[in-house]
Amino acid sequence: MAKFAALVSLALFAVGCGKTPSQKLTALSGEFVYSSLAFSPSAATAAGLHQHQKQNLDEMLDDFSEQNLARQRTFYEGFRDRLADLNTAGLTQEDRADLTILQNQIALNLLDLNEIHSHQHAPQLYVETLGNALFAPYLLEYAPKPDRIRHIIARLQKVPLYIDQASTNLMSAPDVWTEVAIEENQGNLNLVDQEIRAGVPPNLAGAYERAARPALDAMAKFDKFLRNNLRVRNNYDWRLGGTLYSRKFRYALQSGSEAENILQHAERDLITVRARMLELALPLHRDAFPSHQDHTGLSGADRENTVIGEVLARIADRHATRESFMDDARKALDEARAFVLEKHLLTLPPRANLQVIPTPEFMRGSYPVGGFNAAPALEPQLGAFYWVTPIPPSWPMERVDSKLREYNFYKLKLLTIHEAMPGHYVQMEFANDVQPKARRVLRSIFGNGPYIEGWGQYSTQMMLDEGFLAHSPELALTFAKEELRVLANTILDVRLQILGMTDQEALDLMQKQTFQEAEEATAKLQRAKLTSAQLPMYYVGWRAWVKTRDEYRQAKGSAFSLADFNDRALREGAVPIPVLGSLLK
Repeated sequence: MAKFAALVSLALFAVGCGKTPSQKLTALSGEFVYSSLAFSPSAATAAGLHQHQKQNLDEMLDDFSEQNLARQRTFYEGFRDRLADLNTAGLTQEDRADLTILQNQIALNLLDLNEIHSHQHAPQLYVETLGNALFAPYLLEYAPKPDRIRHIIARLQKVPLYIDQASTNLMSAPDVWTEVAIEENQGNLNLVDQEIRAGVPPNLAGAYERAARPALDAMAKFDKFLRNNLRVRNNYDWRLGGTLYSRKFRYALQSGSEAENILQHAERDLITVRARMLELALPLHRDAFPSHQDHTGLSGADRENTVIGEVLARIADRHATRESFMDDARKALDEARAFVLEKHLLTLPPRANLQVIPTPEFMRGSYPVGGFNAAPALEPQLGAFYWVTPIPPSWPMERVDSKLREYNFYKLKLLTIHEAMPGHYVQMEFANDVQPKARRVLRSIFGNGPYIEGWGQYSTQMMLDEGFLAHSPELALTFAKEELRVLANTILDVRLQILGMTDQEALDLMQKQTFQEAEEATAKLQRAKLTSAQLPMYYVGWRAWVKTRDEYRQAKGSAFSLADFNDRALREGAVPIPVLGSLLK
């Protein structure tokens, strides 16, 4: 056996010796993507990877056993060393962008496995992973429906063991993580017992029931574990602290800037944007409140808060109802698409695969308003989804009104632009055409967050700059409020994670300085505690996109075309944001 292994190693070495550094990196990139996905069958199905090394990933659940986690550590450490041995002298700029993505993804995985230990403290990790594992085969039409139901049945059969792993691994958790896990676990119960069950063909109903009953019992048992056991072990701090957060920030954003530096820029920009908002608000304020005389008796932040706040409150009066919220999002999507076509802001994707659907229940803790779920990177012809989170019928009118006022007529349009048209949907459709395939898949699955979120913000600004809603001053002020929210996201994340910001300080920042409704501020605070090094991506990426476009415009001079810039930049896929400009030269 040892002799055979040695011969295989020599053969692989010989093959490697005949490749250029670029070819070696391409091979390594493909190996990394497929091996990483195979560690998470739930993610593999969502990405369009169904078979790997003779295993049917669609019938498997993620394995959180210590043995498998050790295998992952060994894999990432070994891959880190293999990349370190690569001769980088012969790599192109495109190759170097891919290499940076690989190195940072490995660093992120090892940071979590070796130091953060999410599997020991994050119950929502298990709940959301399971929900995705069951929901993806139900929703994505990668195979005939009976085959996909059989895949779900196979996964359901593994749920009791999966839940046992979760209960064994979880040592402690902060209260907010446990409460979100309890809520989302109920979403999984509803998914299995109601939504999927209703779509099971009659000839598979018996097999489904035999698999679903033990799975539902296990999830109900997990609910009791969360409520009765993990709740009392609540001494884990969701704050990463300076050392861990700074490293995660560096690996996740790949921005070339440190967290403290970005925080300083955001806090300075907050002052500038508020002053600009006052200038935008004053003409609207004079029309709406002529007797208030521009509140000239006030000065500084007090005057800004009063004038801007009154105008935003009047703007917020125009909003959907609880029942029309989803349909209004669909109308906003059609309106945005028509404007992009009229102005030819970029080349719209040929596929028409976007659907507007309710956010899955098991993801509503992390997506309280909405989000975008891209078509599978390996099967881009399948569905892409703009999630809109319905307002629960159980909410009291005070909460309903708060959310609808925050996501009013204008803000719902901005959300739809960001998430769908020409935001993330268009962006990911471009990414799904990147060549070669190894590069496309790498940048689609492990692409740069600031590039992705920055495009959402930049594309929204572009729509307004080009005259969407006829340069509506109400929309402009609402977008300026959105800019404040992006700045607050950054300030929140850094200050909460490493500078001890309190809940009340966070709520004051959002409600008193950035004009957010109470419901929005509360949900954002929860999101900030559930994630880390994600909320600053919007600000970092937006600044970088605008800077890259302006530099491109200057270099092109009179030959500059906005549509050409957008198309070229999007054809790169989600590269590390600092290198985008150099790739366009």
